[in-house]
Amino acid sequence: MPNPVFRFATVSGQNIHWFLKRNCSVTPAQLGWLYASLCVVSLGTGTFFWFQGARLVLPFAWLELVAVGAAFLAYSRHATDGERISLSGRQLVVELESAGRLERAEFDRDWVRVEPSAGDRSLIALSARGRSVNVGRFVRPELRPALAREIRMALRAA
Repeated sequence: MPNPVFRFATVSGQNIHWFLKRNCSVTPAQLGWLYASLCVVSLGTGTFFWFQGARLVLPFAWLELVAVGAAFLAYSRHATDGERISLSGRQLVVELESAGRLERAEFDRDWVRVEPSAGDRSLIALSARGRSVNVGRFVRPELRPALAREIRMALRAA
């Protein structure tokens, strides 16, 4: 039987892996360099105006940098969020990473059900023996049914 073509998965031998992650245009390292350059410019400007007699510019520059730093920190905590689904032998392993916290669920391949959580455009529920995990957060809603079909097809293949 020929190997099926997968749109979302990577196939290596008998193992199938789905790596679903957030679409981020800036990495946390790039964001750090951007923030450092912003600090240099803002504090340099604030210091210049401090010596010119405008004493309130520098405190407001610090306030701006604290607010922007907090926003950048929140962004970078979630920049590496993702979902990893692995089908290896008789076991389906789902790993969800959010803000550096990893949640792992293991299922017996023969018992897994794949279905939408609520409707056609909702997250995909993977459930077996009383345990359920929702996946597909990082896939566009209109593509989630295709991902669900792909996971079902992989589970049925022997």
